[in-house]
Parts: sequence; structure tokens; C-alpha cells
Amino acid sequence: MRDRRRFPRLIALCLAALAILLPASASAKQNASAAPERQILVMVRQAPDHYRPNSTYAGDYGDGLASSARAHLARRIARQYGLTLVENYPMPMIGVDCFVMLVPDGRSTDSAADQVSHNADVAWAQPVALYDGRSASPSPNDPLYAAEPAASAWHLADLHRIATGRGVRVAVIDSGIEAGHPDLAGQLLVNRNFVTGQSLTVELHGTGVAGVIAAKADNGIGIAGVAPGARLLGLRACWQAKKATVCDSLSLAKAIYFAVDHRADVINLSLSGPDDRLLRELLKLALDHGSAIVTAFDQNRMDGGFPASMTGLIAVSDMSLAPSRGQVYTAPGRDVPTTQPGGRWFIVNGSSYAAAHVSGLLALMRERRRSGSAALVSQRRDGGMIDACATLLRSAGACDCSCGSTRFARAAARR
Repeated sequence: MRDRRRFPRLIALCLAALAILLPASASAKQNASAAPERQILVMVRQAPDHYRPNSTYAGDYGDGLASSARAHLARRIARQYGLTLVENYPMPMIGVDCFVMLVPDGRSTDSAADQVSHNADVAWAQPVALYDGRSASPSPNDPLYAAEPAASAWHLADLHRIATGRGVRVAVIDSGIEAGHPDLAGQLLVNRNFVTGQSLTVELHGTGVAGVIAAKADNGIGIAGVAPGARLLGLRACWQAKKATVCDSLSLAKAIYFAVDHRADVINLSLSGPDDRLLRELLKLALDHGSAIVTAFDQNRMDGGFPASMTGLIAVSDMSLAPSRGQVYTAPGRDVPTTQPGGRWFIVNGSSYAAAHVSGLLALMRERRRSGSAALVSQRRDGGMIDACATLLRSAGACDCSCGSTRFARAAARR
């Protein structure tokens, strides 16, 4: 008799546990595609018991009891502050679980994040920030130039006698890349989407950046990338909105985390926006794991915007800037022919593509020397125009290379 009375209670307990373990509710799933500017990220410190070295962390805690506890905690926090739990993304390498919560209309995301930050279970909370790709309006109807700027300015053919980037992984955190483009087919190791509420799609900015870095060489068509031997991690964290390319901090955080966990040698971030604590933590993690990080310098923002303002990253502009702007390097970024969706090519301008050139150069350097600093040889110690050949000579050691200025090459040999 006692067992009969216990059976209904057991069923009820199982149903309650199942409700906790289930993913976010249907309404929360619908809110997953809500405007990111209405969302906040709530970071909760947790022991990294859900981390799995086989990278199964993404979207899955792997442990039922731990998952139940975290889901319960997130729902409690959301109820307490009148928010809607949208999704979660565990980030054990920085010791937090990232919960995405929707702020109701009429409330400020800044004030909501500030309120949640005072909760004892919360490490910090922050609004989702927006970023934009640093490119000027493309000219897809212009004829493709016969020569790329890097072909003459960087003596690209001579560089490829020394290295092509073979064996090097470059993470392109950007909008969608056309993996099947004739100049990119076979160049991508992965092509993943991290934009919530959207499926993987092909877009201008990401495809163009990928082509500058790693378009195939000697295939009789199109262009040659700076590092045609490198392989790309195509990580879609941005999307094309009319004529602009837009990203949010959650999508960027997921993509950076993936790049670190998959041992990217170089991370290209051709974008700019506001400072962000979560992204700073993840970029520090990437630097600690040995990744070289290249980003576009936005001359319209103080200190070039974020992440260009962050110490340890390589900020690149498509035009020479005064030394007072800080350590900013200059690389080809004007009238650059590159890959375009639809199996075509077009002309692009902007710091996004200057940064892509430097990411390609770093891939050449990493092929010749897997470890060590990503030291660039330039006009000034604090930046300026890069001498690509002298830079590669410095990484490769003594070799026959006829490109670059003699003065830069000698300086590189003495250092």
C-alpha cells in the first residue's frame, strides 16, 4: 500500500526534474531571435565540472545534475529580476556560464544588467553590444584589377617562395563565407554559425575577408590570398544588414571561445565597437593560448574602438595615421580585389581588408616559426606601414628573399 502511495509522488518528482532539464520554454525560444539590443548576458561562476576536452561543451553541459542546478539557478535569477531566460552558453575555460536574458520593453538594459550584477550568484552582467565591420562601400560593378596591391607593395610572389601558411589555422570571425567559391573551395576546415535565430548564409564581408587571407593560388582564376596554404575556421558571428555588417557581443563571444578551443593560430576580427568585459576576458584567454589576434582600427572611434584599443592585439588601418593614435600598423586596404558571393570577385576598401592582409602575413610567419612573438617590421617602432618581406625574414631566419627594403631587412637581421 505504501508503495502505491509513493508511486504517484515518484512520477511527480520525475516530471518536475524533467521540466528543469528541458531546454528553455517555447516562448523563450521565440525570444532567442529577439533584437540583441534588448538582451543582457549574465555570467555565473561555476566549477568547470561540465567541461569536456572533446569540445562537447557547446550548448550541452553533459552532466544531468549540473545542468539541472544551472537551469534552476538561471530561472530563479530571471524570475527575481523580471527577465526572460533565452539561452545559455557554458564557457568553462574562463570559469563562467553565460546566460542570455531578455529585458522587457520599457526597461533599460544597462539598469537591468546593473541590478543583476548585485546578485550574489552572479559574477557580472552586461548588455549585449553591437559591432560593425570596418569596410567602405564596395564597388562590385568595377572591373577586377589585374594586380592586387599586395602583389607589388608586399612582393607577394617572393613571400610565397618562403611560406604559404601551410598547417596554420586562421579563425575568420565575421559574416558568412561562401565555402564553395572557386577561390575558396577546400580552404575552410569548418564553417559554423553562431548568430542566434539565423541559419548559416553566404555574405559579402566574410567572403571578402576570407579571400584576402587564403584564396587559392596558381589555380588560373581570381586572386591569390596572402596565405593560400592556410586553412580557415569560418565562424559566422556577424550578419549583413542592408549595406552594413553587424555583430553582437554574444555571437562574437561564442565564436572567440570556439576559436580558442580549436587552437586557432591567428584570429581575424575585422570589426569595431564598444568595450566589452566578456570579450576582453575571452581575448585574453586567446592570447594566453598563443593565438595572434588582428583587428581593424576605426579612426572614427577613440583609441580605434574595441578591440583595437586592447593591449596585445594587432590594430591595422588601411591608411597611415599620426603616431599620436598609438601603435597602429598600415597594410593594403584600398582597391583590393577579393572574393564575392556567387563565385565572383569585386573591389573592396577599408581597414577590414587591411587587417585581413596582416592575418595572412601572420599565417606565413607561423608556418616558419610556430611559437614566439608576432613582431612586425614597420616604418616606426610604434606602427606605420608594414614591410612584409622584412617581417617574414625575421621569422624565417636566413633565407634568400629579394623583396623588401634593404634597410628593413638589415634591421630585421640585427634584432
